[in-house]
Amino acid sequence: MTWTTRPRSDLPSGLCAIRAGNGSPCVLIHGVGLNADSWGAQIDAMSKHHAILAPDLPGHGDSPRLVGAVTLDTLTDCIANAVAAFGMPVPVVGHSLGALIAVNLAIRHPSLVSGVAALNAIHRRSPEARDAVRARAAAMSTDAPNDPAPTLARWFGDDLTRPQAIACRSWLTGVDPGGYKAAYTAFAEARDFADADLAAISCPALFLTGSEEPNSTPAMSRILAAAVPNGRAFVVEGAAHMAMMTHPNIVNAELDGFLKLVAGRLP
Repeated sequence: MTWTTRPRSDLPSGLCAIRAGNGSPCVLIHGVGLNADSWGAQIDAMSKHHAILAPDLPGHGDSPRLVGAVTLDTLTDCIANAVAAFGMPVPVVGHSLGALIAVNLAIRHPSLVSGVAALNAIHRRSPEARDAVRARAAAMSTDAPNDPAPTLARWFGDDLTRPQAIACRSWLTGVDPGGYKAAYTAFAEARDFADADLAAISCPALFLTGSEEPNSTPAMSRILAAAVPNGRAFVVEGAAHMAMMTHPNIVNAELDGFLKLVAGRLP
């Protein structure tokens, strides 16, 4: 498919978001440096049966930067304000930084979340991996586009001519550099979730990643799934960090099953 720029709506929370479809609601939270358009394949599939809300994170897409310090908790609370407008608990799906926000939302605001799907979530980084991501955050510019080549190489390997890589290059070079650095720093400094907090998540939880993902590894997804009472891990064979773009049919099928499970548990 071709990833295109979709119209946005202004939310009372101050964010901008893609809205699509009708039916039971579902929220999609993108990763750092990207925007809500990265969910294009999921919006097309899921909007047939769901009212999709896909916000641009602060400083990404059409959403303005946050004023003051940006942390995982402040980003989570921004999304919480958008989700609260539904007036009911809803399933939340996140990718990468968005996955951490989705899990954190289920921990900090459990009354807003009926299910959480975390795609390519980081958990228990090695000291070397944590140092590397902190170094990347520190080196980022706040006033000029950052070189996307190292990021694209981590996500797609040597083949940067595929449509998914071209779309990601456009988003990474078009994002507000200050918003990108702030969100990436929050991602780099995010603490591991406490076992007790994960154990307190009572809603269904899906932890999905790619078999070829060197950072948010299958082992991380399995550890997270084992820590959540209703957690399940799924590994997309042959996929890496951008599985929802490179392997959309598999990811969409898993999300469809997850949403049906959530719906079956609701009164």
